Amino acid sequence: MLKPLTQSNPLKSISSTLQFTTASTQLTMKEIITKRSSNPDAKCSSSSVQSTPEIEKKYVHRVYDAIAPHFSATRFAKWPKVSTFLHNLPSGSVVLDAGCGNGKYLGLNPDCFFIGCDISAPLIQICSDRGHEVLVADAVNLPYRSGYGDAAISIAVLHHLSTEDRRRKAIDELVRVVKVGGHVLITVWAVEQEDGSLLNKWTPLTRKYLEEWIGPGSPRVRSASAVTLESIPETEVSVGNQEGKDCVVGSENGGGSDKQQEYFVPWHLPYHRAEVSGASAGAVENGLARKDDSKGAIVYDRYYHVFGQGELESLVSGMKNAVIVDQFYDKSNWCVILEKTS
Repeated sequence: MLKPLTQSNPLKSISSTLQFTTASTQLTMKEIITKRSSNPDAKCSSSSVQSTPEIEKKYVHRVYDAIAPHFSATRFAKWPKVSTFLHNLPSGSVVLDAGCGNGKYLGLNPDCFFIGCDISAPLIQICSDRGHEVLVADAVNLPYRSGYGDAAISIAVLHHLSTEDRRRKAIDELVRVVKVGGHVLITVWAVEQEDGSLLNKWTPLTRKYLEEWIGPGSPRVRSASAVTLESIPETEVSVGNQEGKDCVVGSENGGGSDKQQEYFVPWHLPYHRAEVSGASAGAVENGLARKDDSKGAIVYDRYYHVFGQGELESLVSGMKNAVIVDQFYDKSNWCVILEKTS
């Protein structure tokens, strides 16, 4: 799905520094973007996959829209593994960043052409203000024609999708939009954490929550007043380049398939960064956020499904058009690199 956003020519910002030799890179943004329904090789998806569950709308989309400027201010360090992947791409490669956030990886390799997308319009506006080629789009329905990109990345995105079908669909989309022989890098938060001392800082969604399904893709989430949530000091989560610590979530059980994997991870928006008389005040009134006077912050909860060892690989193991060429654990994240084979 797309939200209206004025787009510029995707070659404008780099035409003076890069000379592309393939015909596909001479297209305008309008030609790059296509409706999924017009793609002849696109498979029809079930409505439960295409429709965004309420838990994602409320605890992912609306939260990131609300915290976008503060979130962006804390997102500037590049993970070495992602940097290595991007710098190893051939000169002139077209790179699609699905879930680009504030665009910290866009343009990282000056010899490549980057296009970013994210579901959060405020984050996309930040990227646009920085001169990046971006648009608002859904990770499970990417607006690019099949086989357009040379590579794609999805960094810390899939764990915000609340059903296995939607996570699988997002991976299918990443593979669809790259050329045969193209590579896709995916990273997700891991259940298995390097530092387990912070596990009490996150709120697990209990089995009782997960049994109360509104529909096939959206577990019922009770109001904030129904569960006690522990506040996290701003310095532990969202200040000062603590990206590794921001990726720490807890596990209630020791191992195996019984590990807790559904969490609310709080984001502390300091009062001086919040529009107390505007959006944040409305969020508190509507139950989307709460005030924590002891921390001097508005607290938003973000939904996460954290991945167990082997789970990410299992989502791609049955794909007929891609293979895993690398898999690794890095900074409390599970990561895979895929190659499109057909």
